[in-house]
Amino acid sequence: MRTSRIRAGLALTGTGVAAAGLAMILASTASAATTLGASAAERGRYFGAAVAANKLSDSTYVTILNREFNSITPENEMKWDATEPSPGTFTYGNADRIVSHARSRGMSVRGHTLLWHSQQPGWAQGMSGTALRNAMMNHVTQVATHFRGQIHTWDVVNEAFADGSGGGRRDSNLQRTGNDWIEVAFRTARAADPGARLCYNDYNTDGVNAKSTGIYNMVRDFKARGVPIDCVGLQSHLTNSVPGDYQANLQRFADLGVDVQITELDIAGANQAAVYGTVTRACLAVSRCTGITVWGIRDSDSWRTGQNPLLFDNGGNKKAAYDAVLTALNDGGTTVTTPPTTPNTSPGTTPPVTTPPTTPPVTTPPGGCSATVTVNQWTGGFVATVRVTAGATAINGWRVTLTLPSGATVSNAWSANRSGNTGTIQWTNVDYNGRVAAGQSTEFGFQSSGTGTGLTPSCTAS
Repeated sequence: MRTSRIRAGLALTGTGVAAAGLAMILASTASAATTLGASAAERGRYFGAAVAANKLSDSTYVTILNREFNSITPENEMKWDATEPSPGTFTYGNADRIVSHARSRGMSVRGHTLLWHSQQPGWAQGMSGTALRNAMMNHVTQVATHFRGQIHTWDVVNEAFADGSGGGRRDSNLQRTGNDWIEVAFRTARAADPGARLCYNDYNTDGVNAKSTGIYNMVRDFKARGVPIDCVGLQSHLTNSVPGDYQANLQRFADLGVDVQITELDIAGANQAAVYGTVTRACLAVSRCTGITVWGIRDSDSWRTGQNPLLFDNGGNKKAAYDAVLTALNDGGTTVTTPPTTPNTSPGTTPPVTTPPTTPPVTTPPGGCSATVTVNQWTGGFVATVRVTAGATAINGWRVTLTLPSGATVSNAWSANRSGNTGTIQWTNVDYNGRVAAGQSTEFGFQSSGTGTGLTPSCTAS
């Protein structure tokens, strides 16, 4: 349950022609997909549902989930209060259960959400300034690293824009750490899981309005400056109607070079079936609208208690809204030619991602190893990704020496051991990335305060 808010004809003549026409109709009907996920997949998209770990023991719930959907979003199990209930103590049991269920059935996973002003643990609610900023970055790094290679798309930041006519940011403890906090969150998430799509997600953004335009301007700025953002999520909690410019709004974001996803769809009211069909067709008409997620499975699972906004009734029976969606999907639309998939560390292929800063070319030495570094810098800190490349022969271990500028202090690191946090640091391989084939590479990374200019790593094979 969402625990934090209530929101509001062709005539044919002649026997032969008629027979041919009937044959075509029957063939089309026979080949039409019979489930939401299968039909969406035929068009290179996903159709997903938000799920709760405690309902995975409900046989009716799981039967529908496994039959109908090819994507899963955890409802609450990946939020800050669930994954880091006390500072530096991370709990992933329920989230891991959902991810395991999805992956065992070939479903993709949308991660929801790394940062949000709501559902923060109490200890984070009481923090501010630099302390909160550091805790925020550590949380993003740890959670995204834990699920690295398993997440199709992350909602990196959720609901950071205010409602109303201004189109500005929402006041929150995260916003008060500095206006660059969203940028920092995206850069940190990219470093922690380079293969995941990174998304900004919000509600009341279905049409072209002040709020959606504020987000549009942020995304345009991010793309211009190389901030790694790959998609925008529209929650689309609707009642009886959809804005007339809904499809145009999807398209304007897509025209910025990002994907769009409908992330938390539920629709109440007497016009439910018609509106579900309209929303689905709008997504299909936009080539970069890569998927739809409904927020729950049966009406009884919805956070909108009593409004019956989902595709299945309390007993798990298909509603008219379900039929409207499946018909719209089977009628088709534009096809996503390169659908997002999970990275190579899980089944599938690596998704297209925002191009990171260019890594300097490496001249492979005749033996031993070499190292290069790529830096994503923001005010007050940076993330560095170090690539270790073997020479003409394979290596069984490596050591990288790197001197940080004065004032820089490492706060987090991944895929390497380190000798310290400041000054000259020795980085050595961990058990899974020490052996590197001739001419091949592996990477490790770290997050630091200060500036990352002038970093010059050197590598020794062991």
